[in-house]
Amino acid sequence: MLGALALSADHPRFGGFSGLALDPDGAGFTAVSDRGWFLTGRLTRDGGALSGVTDARLHPMRDPRGRAVAGDQADAEGLAQGADGALFVSFEGDARVWRYAHPDAPAVALPVAPAFRRLQRNSGLEALAITHDGALLTIPERSGALDRPFPVFRLDPDSDSDRRQGALDSDWRQGALPRDPPFLPTGADVAPDGMLYVLERDFSWLGGFSTRLRRASLADWPALRPETLFTQRGGLDNMEGLASWRDDSGAVRLVMIADDNFSPLQRTVLMELRLE
Repeated sequence: MLGALALSADHPRFGGFSGLALDPDGAGFTAVSDRGWFLTGRLTRDGGALSGVTDARLHPMRDPRGRAVAGDQADAEGLAQGADGALFVSFEGDARVWRYAHPDAPAVALPVAPAFRRLQRNSGLEALAITHDGALLTIPERSGALDRPFPVFRLDPDSDSDRRQGALDSDWRQGALPRDPPFLPTGADVAPDGMLYVLERDFSWLGGFSTRLRRASLADWPALRPETLFTQRGGLDNMEGLASWRDDSGAVRLVMIADDNFSPLQRTVLMELRLE
């Protein structure tokens, strides 16, 4: 681990961050709150370790008509950033993916897969990632059964013209990520090494939050075969967002963000790992 950083602010909308994206330099970042806000800023490091945040700013998330989102429409969970800087957000309550040119822009709705409407209540599109060639990957929090793989929905960039025309039918294809209880996915990212990293969480009243990180090669699509990189039972916060970058040494770094659920008993925490 290369350090952890607890964040706090007096703003009543600060908290609930469940998705994270990083600029290629590992400094500029965007986080998304499950109450419909973007947080932007820059990370600072001292001796290579996280040390602070500068230029922090909250932005209300807007729907395609430019109105601030509310209710189920605000339950943003996953975040991915395209090569052009566009932001893609996956939502849990009303399962869908929206595109933002920048945090202050109105949303552009992407096609909705019929399978999104069949996802379990409060277990919608939890994790979102984007491949180097622009394909979106989103994973719901639950699969419907302990022995059933998580569906991994994929929208290839060839569908871009359809979504700009407001298409509502699905161009999403479906793959599978094996489920290994008791962990459930909370975040995902395609790292600079081209691998899909999936952040997973478990919770018990006695043990608190546990965290697991798995990695899979997209060459195995649609039947992904993940390997477990690490498991931490207790001792960490509610890790929900995952983003990555490559440092000057060529190493891939992963940054996680914890959702404090707007609870005084929890914290908004950033934690950074370097892959060996």
